[in-house]
Amino acid sequence: MMKTVNRICQILSVIFAAVSLVLFFTNFATITTSAGSVDAVGAALGFGSKLTIADVEYDMARSADILFCFWLTVIGLLLSVFSFKSKKVRYFAPAFGLGTGIYMLVIALSDAAKFVDARPLTTKVAPVSIEYAGSVLLTAIALLLFAVAAAAYLLIDDYIEVMQSKGAKRTIAQRVIGFLKDYKSEIKKIVWPGVKDVAKNTLIVLVMCLIVGAFIWLLDLGIGKLIDLILG
Repeated sequence: MMKTVNRICQILSVIFAAVSLVLFFTNFATITTSAGSVDAVGAALGFGSKLTIADVEYDMARSADILFCFWLTVIGLLLSVFSFKSKKVRYFAPAFGLGTGIYMLVIALSDAAKFVDARPLTTKVAPVSIEYAGSVLLTAIALLLFAVAAAAYLLIDDYIEVMQSKGAKRTIAQRVIGFLKDYKSEIKKIVWPGVKDVAKNTLIVLVMCLIVGAFIWLLDLGIGKLIDLILG
């Protein structure tokens, strides 16, 4: 049963990542100008494209944020696909999905003019407004679902491996808790200096900085004078 659920989560992670990538090739924004309006595809906004408004063609600039999310989505999809062959990449897919999903959510909930680069239009036909299409928010949701599915696959697969090892291995949660406990015990071993020691050491550092600074200044001054004398 666990293996079936695990495989379903793995397949869902690939599906959600693929859906997210496909959504980049749908309408992302509608740009309305004094000469008319035009719909812009997400990938075209990221890579830059030619938009035609009132029979006039404009070369659009690249929207760096959308392009960045596009490439992160591609990497996330590849990681999900490769997880069928190598389990080593399963740790990275949830991180890429979550990071990209949050990034896209910020883009979707912000003013479109901040993320859609319309500079070529501003020099010729000033944009009246830039409005997102619903696919921007859907892309963010699909990416977050991809992160959830990838994380579920990671945790369930790890749990299955622990059960098969009959206690020889620990789960991710147990390893994290163990690391935090070890970190806490090491912190307790630290001997913190007193106020007098801190003041004394700070004073020594400041004095040494002044001495070294003065030496470098004198050296620079002397070399400068020597060069002026040679050249003069």
